[in-house]
Parts: sequence; C-alpha cells; structure tokens
Amino acid sequence: MSVANEHEPARAAVPLLTPRDGVPEVVTTAAGVAAAAEALAAGRGPLAVDAERASGFRYSARAYLVQLRRAGAGTVLLDPIPTAGALAPLASAINDLEWVLHSADQDLPGLDELGLRPAVLYDTELAGRLAGFDRVGLAAIVERTLGFELRKGHGAADWSTRPLPDAWLNYAALDVEILVELRDAMADELERQGKSEWAAQEFEHIRRAGPPTPKPDRWRRTSRIHTLKDPRRLAIVRELWTARDELAARRDIAPGRVLPDSAIVAAAEAAPRTVEELRALPVFGGPRQRRSSRIWLGAIERARALPKSDLPPVTQPFTGPPPANRWARHDPEAAARLTAARSALAELSEQVQVPVENLVGPEMVRRLCWEWQVPADADVVAYIEERFAADGARPWQRELTVPRLAKALSAH
Repeated sequence: MSVANEHEPARAAVPLLTPRDGVPEVVTTAAGVAAAAEALAAGRGPLAVDAERASGFRYSARAYLVQLRRAGAGTVLLDPIPTAGALAPLASAINDLEWVLHSADQDLPGLDELGLRPAVLYDTELAGRLAGFDRVGLAAIVERTLGFELRKGHGAADWSTRPLPDAWLNYAALDVEILVELRDAMADELERQGKSEWAAQEFEHIRRAGPPTPKPDRWRRTSRIHTLKDPRRLAIVRELWTARDELAARRDIAPGRVLPDSAIVAAAEAAPRTVEELRALPVFGGPRQRRSSRIWLGAIERARALPKSDLPPVTQPFTGPPPANRWARHDPEAAARLTAARSALAELSEQVQVPVENLVGPEMVRRLCWEWQVPADADVVAYIEERFAADGARPWQRELTVPRLAKALSAH
C-alpha cells in the first residue's frame, strides 16, 4: 500500500462517515464479553485498539469505552465499567496479538488496569513522527496515507456518560475502522525510508514503559502560582491543592471541576480567617463550594499554622539541571556545550527527517551537557554511549546521536 506523496497534486479525501458493518451494540455483560472474545480469537491479523477516557471530567485515567477490530471478526465496542470483573476471556483472546494503536502511551495504562496488555505493539502516531510527517493526528495521517477524511468528533467528550449517544458510538467505531490499513501503509513507508528497525525499538519501549512516574510538587503547576512570592501563601496553595486532590480522587471528578486553580490562588492571596471571609471570595460563595467551606478553610488554617521551617521555598528546588535559560549565568561552559549539542542534533534531525525530541530525550541531552565530566584523554564516544544507555536511549538513537554529539562536544 503506497503513501501519498506530499508533492503530488492534492486529491479530495473521501469522507468516512459510518463503519462499513454498521455500529455494533455495546458489550455490557459477561456473556457479551465471552462472545466477543471468541469472535476476536477466530479473526486474523493484528488487532486495532482504541480507548475513550473522560479527561477533564473524571479524576481517573480509566477507560470508559474500549474499541477493538480484527479482520474476520468485525468491531467490538466494550463498556469496561460493568464488565471489569469478566474480562479474563477477552484478555486470553487478545493479549498474545499485535495491537495497533494511535498514540499508544495515552491508552495503554487504562487498558493495563483492565488486564489487557499487548504482546506486540504498533503505534501509528509514532510511526508518523519517525517517517517525518509534519502532522500526525489520526485524521491528518489517515487522510495523507489512505485518502479518507475522518471528521472531528467527540474525542474530548465525557465518556463516562451513560447511555452513550449513538453519534459518539459511531465516532468511536470509526477510530478503529481502518487502523490496521493505516498500520500497513505506515509500515511500507518506514520500510521505504529504512526506519523499520527504529520503529520496532520505539514500539517495544512504549509497550514496556508502564505508566509515567508522577512528578514531585505537582501543586506547583497551579495556574498563576507565579504571582505569589510569599512562602506562607505558597503553603496555602499547597494545602488547598492537596485537599482538592484528595476530594477529587474520592469523588472521581477532575480536580479543576472540584475547585478551579483561580480560586486556589485567590484564597492564597486573601488568606481568609473565617468561613464568611472565604465565602466572600469568587467561586467560594457558590452553592457547591459552600458545602465544602470547612474543608477549604481547614486547609488554609493548616498552612497558617506551619512553622517557617516547613514552608515551601518560593523558587522550586531543582532535582536536575536548572532551566537552560539560566545556564549562561551559572555555568557558561555548560551553556556552550548545550548550544553545540542542540545545533548538532538539529542538523541530524533535518538529515534523517525525524523530530529532535524523537532522536533522543531532551532531558538526557541537558543532563549530559550540565554534568559533563570527561578527562582530556578519555573516550568521549564511550562516555556518551554509557550515559545514554543508562538513561534508556534505544540502540538506534545511540547509533545516530552519539557520534554527532561526541564530535560537537569534543570540538567545543
């Protein structure tokens, strides 16, 4: 299957409006799971997989709908909420297959919670990046490679809604309708470019990666927190953020829907001492927030009672290199190394048509340049190779980047 050349005259894309076999009934029972598992096991070839979450509405990243499609078996739409305890037959049928997903790292953690894990992975979004495509969203990559138009739909909807509207289910079924065909087209393109092995290593890395590790001090990501310069007020933000997070997790509601960031910062600025003063602030006087007034005021009081030694610093402590824009002041030589490294990687990126961030993790490069400790007579290639290998860079990445970086940094 050939991929459309971006230099060829544009052809009108064919709208893909409904699944070829229609929209199947949603599986909501153990018997339905067993029947779906039997059908998928009897199918052939890779398995197209997608999952719909309720980001922005729910606290958890759980899947609220799972879409599966395999040649010879058709499409399965599964509601994992009522069937969560009955998925063993499905796992037995599909966990040994190659799965095809688009942006797999978004869906794999939620699927893993259900006991669904691929033996082999193909990520069409990442394939597009490695192929040098400038747009790698599902709709864009389908139109470029297969000539179909996937209409924007309900990806950002609240998929915890029950019952799910028919239009949403149609959209969900279309997301896996031609995913295997897309996989085949991208495999052909990567083979033509000599990048098939690169892709295989990247897919396996994602398959084994597991969920991301939560970042420390997540409360510091509160919007407009930079306007607060007093440790005591930052402590109020921290306590309110923590109270909100606990409440959101308990209710399975997105934290911003429990209490917006703007209200947290406003409360930190005002530091109210009574329920009446708290309710006089924007948001806190609303009917939903009035019921939680004691929770929010208690958080503020905890922050007010902290000794100075327990207050958070105004500037976030660094566990690694400082922001790159401060390097020239703190360590001019490290700043020069980073400039040289970035220049070498940008040139390599242009040459192989792969985004810089996919050639090697930017944080690996920053740490390398900041923590550079290489004796004059040392083997620079071996030094960088060892560091990148320890940090998890894949063999194809090291093969491409290490010689370039060694040359750039040795010259510097």
